Amino acid sequence: MAEQDYYEVLGVPRSASEADLKKAFRKLARQYHPDANPNDPQAAERFKEIGQAYSVLSDPEKRSQYDQLGHAAFAAAQSGGAGGPGGADPSGFSGFGFEDLFESMFGESIFGHGGGRRRGGASRGTDLHVNLEVSFEEAAFGTTAQLTIPRTEKCSRCGGTGAAPGTKPRTCPNCGGAGQVRVGRATPFGQMVTVQTCPVCHGAGRVIDQPCPDCQGQGTTHRRRTLKVQVPAGADDGLHLRLAGEGEAGQRGGPPGDLYVELHVKPHPVLRREGTDVISEVTIGLAQAALGTQLEVDTLEGKAQIHVPEGTQPGTVLRLKNRGIVGLNGGNRGDHRVVIRIQVPTSLRPHERDLLRQYAETRGESVEGNGNGGVLRRILGR
Repeated sequence: MAEQDYYEVLGVPRSASEADLKKAFRKLARQYHPDANPNDPQAAERFKEIGQAYSVLSDPEKRSQYDQLGHAAFAAAQSGGAGGPGGADPSGFSGFGFEDLFESMFGESIFGHGGGRRRGGASRGTDLHVNLEVSFEEAAFGTTAQLTIPRTEKCSRCGGTGAAPGTKPRTCPNCGGAGQVRVGRATPFGQMVTVQTCPVCHGAGRVIDQPCPDCQGQGTTHRRRTLKVQVPAGADDGLHLRLAGEGEAGQRGGPPGDLYVELHVKPHPVLRREGTDVISEVTIGLAQAALGTQLEVDTLEGKAQIHVPEGTQPGTVLRLKNRGIVGLNGGNRGDHRVVIRIQVPTSLRPHERDLLRQYAETRGESVEGNGNGGVLRRILGR
């Protein structure tokens, strides 16, 4: 089977610069790294192809030979030489760990600074995410809520060092505190230095001779902590609040993570929210809509009087100025909007029907002689 073109393997044109090659290799190496694809047996082979392609194309001399002769430029090395038939690899890739190859090329983990192997020294604690439920009124006016969370905290006995009181960790003598050691390996093309986790301190960069009896040398303990959360006035459903430094404890003296609180606002039985406005609905009778009336409605601050003018139509919106919700971070306060609904009776007494029929006659409206409520639907345009 013909070998795939190295430029095609990396997905770059033949004119690609050194930076383009490096960028393409980083992206593909992270994508096909075997540690990130434990259930894909072909990932390792694909990763090896990517490494071979980059090793050749990133070397100016090898790239020049490859551009002129293709894979044939390395046929001699593949068919004989140091490794025997099929034993030598023009890239010098075979025989090396995947992570070691990447680190030897770029001096960093395949997964970058945010993941993969931990280097020596302090590390920041993990962020925590929790939910908090508040009432409609608490979100509107703001409140102080209490939240109990389980988390890791710095050990109070050893102060987070992991060492027993009266002692302290010492710098790892094997790696000098770096958490990593460099190991030289012989390849068909000379000596290659790779970076590995220190086997003595396991990447911590320090050695604890007498571990703290409370945390067993970890420097952290598990506890449940009750915190106060300030919910600002105008908070809406889904708002995220950040409590700096209230997440998991850091490792080896590193800073703690943050706590993110997501608000969930419980629905109100009669009120709802649109921006900073509060919306409610009230149902009145036909006579009240035609002649006008005074109504008592529920608001965020209790009961309030509202005037319904005569001739009010279904769907009319009446406003109570500045009775809504304050804008988040001190914005202007919204209004309370009252939507008017008009109720059509489903049954009428005989004298009520007569009165409505007389009203219809004075208005010149044609009504049904029988059937309750027909005239009202005509009056309301229904």
